[in-house]
Amino acid sequence: MYKRILVPTDGSDITAHAVETALTLAKALGATVATVSVKEPFPYSAISEMQPVPPQEFYDAQERIAASRVKAVVDAAQAAGLACEAYTVEALHPWEAILDQAKQLGCDLIVMASHGRRGVAAMLLGSETNRVLTHSHLPVLVVK
Repeated sequence: MYKRILVPTDGSDITAHAVETALTLAKALGATVATVSVKEPFPYSAISEMQPVPPQEFYDAQERIAASRVKAVVDAAQAAGLACEAYTVEALHPWEAILDQAKQLGCDLIVMASHGRRGVAAMLLGSETNRVLTHSHLPVLVVK
């Protein structure tokens, strides 16, 4: 059935539930697991030469945050007796990075959390999960 599962993480509690689901499924199917956390690019401003945070400090902080997120998934996988590859990538649009990572790794399933926003909140805030669902050629399991 599924041989390689990608589980994106943003470090939220709802994502932790998606991680549990992905690991349980991977164990049952004998699949491998990979995780990815998407870092924000530096917010360059054409208006001002002054930046509140120096670029390198911003990049270092983003990497620390992303690395801690994927480490939590790797640790959960190890506790479940599974190996897990971890990746951090920088992208303006997380949904694109998730789909690119799935393609590069040869994944055949993406397991993601849904934050459950509806109505105006969903329209204003958007949904990375919804965008992955819309643009993916792979199956996507959405965990609520």
